[in-house]
Amino acid sequence: MKFYVIGINDAPRPYLPPEVISIICKGRIFSGGKRHYKLVAPYLPEGSKWIEITMPLDAVFEQYHDEVIVFASGDPLFFGFANTIKRKIPDAEIVLFPSFNSLQILAHRLVMPYHNMRVVSLTGRPWPGLDRALIERSGIIGVLTDHEHTPAAIARRMLDYGYNGYEMHVGEHLGNPKEERITTCTLEEATKQEFDYPNCLILVGNDPRPRYFGIPESEFDLLNGREKMITKSPIRLLTMQALELPQKSVLWDIGFCTGSVSIEARLQFPHLHVEAFEARPECETLMLENSRRFGAPGISYHIGDFLDADISSLPRPDAVFIGGHSGHLKEIMAKVKTVMADDGCIVMNSVTSPMVHTDSHQLFNEACAELGLQQEPATRIILNDNNPIEILKCKTKTKNFTN
Repeated sequence: MKFYVIGINDAPRPYLPPEVISIICKGRIFSGGKRHYKLVAPYLPEGSKWIEITMPLDAVFEQYHDEVIVFASGDPLFFGFANTIKRKIPDAEIVLFPSFNSLQILAHRLVMPYHNMRVVSLTGRPWPGLDRALIERSGIIGVLTDHEHTPAAIARRMLDYGYNGYEMHVGEHLGNPKEERITTCTLEEATKQEFDYPNCLILVGNDPRPRYFGIPESEFDLLNGREKMITKSPIRLLTMQALELPQKSVLWDIGFCTGSVSIEARLQFPHLHVEAFEARPECETLMLENSRRFGAPGISYHIGDFLDADISSLPRPDAVFIGGHSGHLKEIMAKVKTVMADDGCIVMNSVTSPMVHTDSHQLFNEACAELGLQQEPATRIILNDNNPIEILKCKTKTKNFTN
């Protein structure tokens, strides 16, 4: 199959070069969104067929055959339909006629150099891309929006997590001389405005907040003010090293309490998807307050007994930290093992104290033996006048392949 993919802007009568006009005149099958049809209908030859691009896409592609001329917004390779064609029909021949994408047009209108702009698409996508850009303190962030992820919704999320050191530039109906509008405002002002769709925006940071490396435990809201209920900063960082987080993609934090491990992991490794579990309902407020205080959006948390939780729909973890187990360590590890990704690891911290009657280290050893998990040597640490802590780690055993 052969596709001609033509990028257009939002102008009522978009300019099309002579080469493109010639291709259109010879075409018979055309495709695009409803908005694209309104813009290009005057150019289409009589008797041609229009296939509207709607969900589900499989039904759309079933109608394609031979040679199709597709109209798309801006640059079809910039989060555009040309990528969908490449994914659906890898062997298809694609001829591109790109236009400026919306973020390029907005940068042009602002006379803003954009070679170092971080681009995030929220069009039909969840928040993680924007969250990561904010956590990594990107100075210029271009954002593609949709009807749910509006400029106002984006501004509210940023303010909720303390990222208020940004100015927002919003472009509406870019390329349409009659309806185009550019607005520059603060995040607070953006939350009170409505913007016509389609729109996009550019965030420019002028006062990025500090990024922690080892958050002091005194900075957290604590459970009943009890400092012993939080993983100390040095232990927290060593625990994340044991979890091998730079190479992992999904972290489960079981028994999150104040949320310190989840929050620190989210800040240090923004690529991670974090699922946090806690039995005590009062810890929900702690997670909300602490994650917002330190600017760590995107942590999914679950309140209730982990052993009763439905984990079937959650992303499979390749790193699990067990911060609390209430004597049910073996059962927790057994449940985790049923969903653990290949080459995953489980880490927990065991406190050696005469006041602790249950030997977590012994339970961990027994669970590893019973579940066929491969243990690694423990790391023993004494921090100030506190009791010794052992960082325990095990991994799913890798299969040995022989010729």
